[in-house]
Amino acid sequence: MATPSKLPSFQGRIGRTIAESEPWFEQHPQAPAGAPNVVFVLLDDTGFAQIGCYGSDIDTPHIDALAANGLQFTNFHVTPLCSPTRASLLTGRSQHAVGMRSVSNFLTGFPNQLGHITNHAATIAEVLSAEGYATFCAGKWHLAPTQSISAAGPFDQWPLGRGFDRFYGFLDGETDQFFPELVADNHLIDPPARPEDGYHLSEDLVDQMLRMINNSKGVRPDRPFFAYVPFGATHAPHQAPPEYLAKYRGRYDEGWDVVRQRWYDRQIQLGVIPPHTVLAPLNPGVRPWDALSENEQKLACRLQEAFAAFLDHTDDQIGRLVAGLEHLDNTIFIVMADNGASQEGGPTGVMHEFSFFNQVAEPIEHVVERLDDIGGPNSHTNYPWGWAQCGNSPFRWYKQNTHEGGVHVPMVVHWPEGIPAEQRGTQRNQFVNVADVTPTVYELLGVTPPGTYRGLEQLPLTGNSFASMLADPDVPATNTLQYFENGGSRALVALLEGVWWKAVVRHTPGDDFDTEPWEFFDLSADPSECNDLADEQPERLAALADLWWSEAERHGVLPLDDRGFELFAAPLLENSPHTPERCYVYRPPMSRIPTQAAASAGGRSFDLVARVTRRAGDDGVIWATGSAGSGVSVFVQNDRLVVDYNAFGDHTIAESSSDLPEGDCVLSMHLRRTDRTSGTVALRIDGVTAAAAELPLVMRIISSMGTSIGHDYGSTVSKLYDGSFPFTGTLHEVEIKLPKRSAADIAATARAEMGRQ
Repeated sequence: MATPSKLPSFQGRIGRTIAESEPWFEQHPQAPAGAPNVVFVLLDDTGFAQIGCYGSDIDTPHIDALAANGLQFTNFHVTPLCSPTRASLLTGRSQHAVGMRSVSNFLTGFPNQLGHITNHAATIAEVLSAEGYATFCAGKWHLAPTQSISAAGPFDQWPLGRGFDRFYGFLDGETDQFFPELVADNHLIDPPARPEDGYHLSEDLVDQMLRMINNSKGVRPDRPFFAYVPFGATHAPHQAPPEYLAKYRGRYDEGWDVVRQRWYDRQIQLGVIPPHTVLAPLNPGVRPWDALSENEQKLACRLQEAFAAFLDHTDDQIGRLVAGLEHLDNTIFIVMADNGASQEGGPTGVMHEFSFFNQVAEPIEHVVERLDDIGGPNSHTNYPWGWAQCGNSPFRWYKQNTHEGGVHVPMVVHWPEGIPAEQRGTQRNQFVNVADVTPTVYELLGVTPPGTYRGLEQLPLTGNSFASMLADPDVPATNTLQYFENGGSRALVALLEGVWWKAVVRHTPGDDFDTEPWEFFDLSADPSECNDLADEQPERLAALADLWWSEAERHGVLPLDDRGFELFAAPLLENSPHTPERCYVYRPPMSRIPTQAAASAGGRSFDLVARVTRRAGDDGVIWATGSAGSGVSVFVQNDRLVVDYNAFGDHTIAESSSDLPEGDCVLSMHLRRTDRTSGTVALRIDGVTAAAAELPLVMRIISSMGTSIGHDYGSTVSKLYDGSFPFTGTLHEVEIKLPKRSAADIAATARAEMGRQ
């Protein structure tokens, strides 16, 4: 055993007395004097045209100002989906190589989909922390297996496990902006305020990030920081404070045909697209505006207003962040989006996104009666395809697709001390990919990522630094060959003999990968992919398709996997949240349980049994899942046992016909699915049936908001009580038993889950 005088880390000398000894003080990593701070701001589901300086009429003066005093990249590309882009951004490597071909909700058993970033690819936070940087993250993570994001962990793939000193935000793919499911560092917390107090998540994220930075700089002004701010905006639900919603009232009454043309014209004027670019025709399923009914137009306008208000409000928060850092001129500040505008609102848009995922049509005459709810705490909206394509102008298709509409997005780089004065306010038109960002930052900082990290050999960086572009607008692109893939849809962009070519296939699950047709475009002449040259140049197309397969092998893309829906069904494994017995026992007090870590009440029969001890007058929630938009709550009120099954605002309520006994009792709810869409629910007290009701709709997927034990977290499922309505008796435990699910049940629920990603 090593003695204190022989500890290998000690480099001083220990004698018999202090006079005979020489002290030594351990030195922590220290960044070089004058090392820049680094800030990544990531927007979610924001299309190429939606920021003001990229063509829209949405007010984004703060991002516009960063572009006017920095560099505006017009040919920046990402992956078609959120988690893969984040993995690529934070590692400087291709998303498949680091284990994130799709959203972190999926575990497939193959290296290209681990549900997290492989530990063989250190994040920029891990690398810069080892170089003496403070590292902070505030926002959306979505880089940990979603079964592992409850208070039970494991925490190794949470932000603090991947190099960040502090974290504040949410771990799943989306959250309610007024009632978010928040995490601080490694523990779940409640929001600091409610919407009636003026709370909104985007404001909270910036408050927390500025506090982290000021806490660090106030004590250690010598230490630079890396700050990662991945907003929940502008992912659905589109929610904004009322004054922002009012600002856009009526602005889009002309419809998407007129607005898209206007934005396209402005893009030409601003120079963010070449003057020869053609405005792509409407995507299949997008009707001309005049073909919509009056009520459809009213709904579509209000949904676009909510999106615009959401983005405007987010821009103001970016402005607050910039203002809080204005004394730090030596800060590399990068704003970008993770993928194109979302197609998950469907052809008409939705008042409640989860009704769309359940394939439940919202009667338009009922929806228009609730237009004033859109964008507020009582909505979970997403806009229709027409507005999404408008946001992706001038391109085709959307998020999830490997066409330009899914992968061509804005990026702005601002760095007063690093960008020459004469270059500020100029554009960069070279092809750049998201994997290129972190290698660029490494070069600018003079940092070499380690070949081994925490004893693990590291994958090589695959991104290409574009640092040379900061001072010179005419340097050639450093990335001239880039693959894309998502769910079997593929693309390859390549520079050949001075021409940028793109081969792309929009895959339909189940189609044969070898025989489905590719499209072929000359992006130099046809940036919006409107002129398919596949029939004119079959040999060149075949060569690029073959090259795609070669790149796929090099980057770990294989095996191609077009599964999506079915992967949301949690695997039943021992030593996991979901065991083969499908029995869940919860004992309060407990933190809320995120959706994919909790017993799933969607689309199936199940039994819930609660053991309580109570006196007369002891009321409150026993178990609740979901939110005010959709959910299920079992509670005691006025000494009666009640269940409220809230199917997108249609409340089915069953209440016991007699008062509950005092003392110990067993309260249970039994839901039975009787056919594809409907079912029954029954309440029992000490095994005796006390109430029953027919359920016109059994929701396949209930909500993105999770489960609460002994109270109702967030926006309340039932209108029969206010606030969290905690149970005032003694709740000993809640046991939920699920039957084995049929293949049809799994497919139905999974289709709904995939839509919300």
